[in-house]
Parts: sequence; structure tokens; C-alpha cells
Amino acid sequence: MSGHSVLQLPVPALEGWVRARHTHYDDGFVSADPRFGHAHITALGPFDPAPSREALELVGAVAASTEPVAVRLERLAQFPDGIIHLVPEPDDALREVTARLVAAFPEWPPYDGQFEDVRPHLTVDAASDVVDLASTARLLSDVVPADVVLDRLQLAWWESGSCHVMAEWALGRRPAGQNTVQSE
Repeated sequence: MSGHSVLQLPVPALEGWVRARHTHYDDGFVSADPRFGHAHITALGPFDPAPSREALELVGAVAASTEPVAVRLERLAQFPDGIIHLVPEPDDALREVTARLVAAFPEWPPYDGQFEDVRPHLTVDAASDVVDLASTARLLSDVVPADVVLDRLQLAWWESGSCHVMAEWALGRRPAGQNTVQSE
């Protein structure tokens, strides 16, 4: 399979910036779906690429019982693999969302179980010979700090040429008449 699904919390305040970076690196990952959260904080990924109705209802129940999450995005950090990211502060509510999703879906460990400490983050760039924390901070100077409220959970499909929202839930409430908004 060439793509994967992710349960993610979109961050509209940084959407334009992150979308532009996707365009710069590989425009195959620029979605035509206007709901798609290029700028996002991963809650659980990868996730089931073809979830059952029951799995979608369970994700909806987690979303409905999760209040919107307020965070500040200001501090940049870099993972050992070179991924440059913004650190959401505080991150306790985000860690709790991930823990609840992992408890509901133990067959889908975060990042395939590669990391002992899964840290919430918003990916903004990748280190290279010309990109580092300082250059990224300069580029982000008009965008951060950003105080944001994360109020949606998306099941997003990530695949070059086919990025789209598979389902979406509002945090803290059930949509009238159904649990998810399907796009497929």
C-alpha cells in the first residue's frame, strides 16, 4: 500500500504555511480537499486504512468526549531524524487523546511502535544543508507564536496525488444525525 491513514487534529492557523512547504517539497501531497489538514498534530497514525463502521463510531465517541484543546505553538524543536516541528504547549490534553485512541485501538500503536515517548508536534520542515532550526524560525516569524484551539479530529488519507479527509468529527459534541462526515 502506498498511502496510510492518520487520525489528526488540524491546525488552520498554520495551514497556509505548511501547505506551502508541501508545495515546495512535493506537490503530490497538496490536497484538493479544502478540509484536509496539511497543518496538523497527529493523534494516532498510522491508523486502519479501511475502518469498519464500528471503528468509526468508536473514534466519534472519543472525539465527542474530548473537549477542544487550547495550545500555544511557539517553540521549535528537531527530532533525531531531522524533522523540524513546533511543540504544542501544554501537551497533556494531546497526550491524553492519543492514549485514549491507543486504548481503543491497541492494534494501531503510534508510529508503528517505533518510539517509546510519542511527543505531540506539528511538523513544519525537514533539516538539510540549507534548512535548520534558525532558518525555519526566520521563515515562521510572521506566523508564530500562535495560540490555537484544536476543535476537530480528522481521519485523513496521506498518499501522493490522493490526500483527502475520510471522516471528520467535532470535538466535544456529536453532529446532529450522525457521528462522522464521510468524504469517500
